[in-house]
Amino acid sequence: MSVSPTPSEHFKDYENAIKYYSEALELNSSNAIYYSNRSLAYLRTECYGYALADATKALEIDKNYIKGYYRRATSNMALGKFKAALKDYETVVRVRPNDKDARMKYQECNKIVKQKAFERAIASDETKKSVVDSLDIENMTIEDDYVGPKLEDGKVTLKFMKEMMDWFKDQNKLHRKCAYQILVQVKDVLSKLPSLVEIELKETEKITICGDTHGQYYDLLNIFKLNGLPSETNPYLFNGDFVDRGSFSVEVILTLFGFKLLYPNNFHVLRGNHETDNMNQMYGFEGEVKAKYTGQMFQLFSEVFQWLPLAQCINSKVLVMHGGLFSEDGVTLEDLRKIDRNRQPPDSGPMCDLLWSDPQPQNGRSVSKRGVSCQFGPDVTERFLEQNKLDYIVRSHEVKAEGYEVTHSGKCITVFSAPNYCDQMGNKGAYIHLRGSDLKPEFHQFTAVPHPNVKPMAYANTLMQLGMM
Repeated sequence: MSVSPTPSEHFKDYENAIKYYSEALELNSSNAIYYSNRSLAYLRTECYGYALADATKALEIDKNYIKGYYRRATSNMALGKFKAALKDYETVVRVRPNDKDARMKYQECNKIVKQKAFERAIASDETKKSVVDSLDIENMTIEDDYVGPKLEDGKVTLKFMKEMMDWFKDQNKLHRKCAYQILVQVKDVLSKLPSLVEIELKETEKITICGDTHGQYYDLLNIFKLNGLPSETNPYLFNGDFVDRGSFSVEVILTLFGFKLLYPNNFHVLRGNHETDNMNQMYGFEGEVKAKYTGQMFQLFSEVFQWLPLAQCINSKVLVMHGGLFSEDGVTLEDLRKIDRNRQPPDSGPMCDLLWSDPQPQNGRSVSKRGVSCQFGPDVTERFLEQNKLDYIVRSHEVKAEGYEVTHSGKCITVFSAPNYCDQMGNKGAYIHLRGSDLKPEFHQFTAVPHPNVKPMAYANTLMQLGMM
């Protein structure tokens, strides 16, 4: 069983490393090693845009600095820029032909580049057929030796959900027929929802908002233990990034989708930047689904993810999205309602921003630390809220030492619900209660619980194992 380190200790290590290397660079801005080491700290904190810039700067200073090529390749891989990464891995292998790790990364990256080229070559303009069309779920046999939970007359019930959560807790696999039934049904439910879901809380009602869960199934169970199971009188909103990183993503997503089927009007799920093919290929979910089920099932997950709503508005006053606000002023709630979300996210525009952007303390906008979308300041938040007659926004997307953070004069709230993220960040998790009477956020913190000895990123692409050089 794994045990959490002291809360926030590792998270602060990386933040301190960034701070100290930044101070060192102020004294000596021509040191390639400082830039390269800060690049690694940025990689650890998922600031891939900054990591890429630092690795590039290190190579400008010293074009023979091999770690710089390594760091830049890793940054580009994290951003899905596979061709650029391949070029740097080629350089490392050429200089260090006996480096087994470098050769493995080069071969893996080359394989992805070729796969992407093949996919583009065979893509046609015809409407892509759904996996659902090729499934014959009715005639899938549940073997006699399977003693796990089964849907009752093809329907999710509370009894089934409780049995499934216990079954998963003991590291058992749900029968593929049941998993397919859940996915096909939840796709139908989600596809009927708007891109912007709007709900009304009565004065006496409350909702619980949770941030990223990232495949940390045992911490999800702990949320339900602390805060009660979802029900018609105990509604939840899970704000994206259900999968990847943690190695129990299948269990997390099937549990959340099961509750969505059981309480379609009282259990809400929004899309995160990790409910996308590129992220799933790199950070573990695709590998996990293929290991536990099949590639065909992953394709169905991909179809379902494309129907997840992008934002939710509560009582016309609080807007919830995974990432944040927009690269340009003037975006309205009506614009969000009109987004055609049934696709992989574009590289720019409102859909991209909703999944990827981050707040910053200074006014204005700046280049994203992630290399995607932007960072937005308090003045941007203020103008958006005023134009759309909103009180504040709630978003997730970033690890926070305390599990949550309140910025922009209380008008931008971040909530993150994966404590001790990746078994190494030491952060707390949190969730928020909102009551219809005043919509004032109440924060509830919790720490990580022990889980079976399966490491995070166990199914991730080997290129994303960051403990290199």
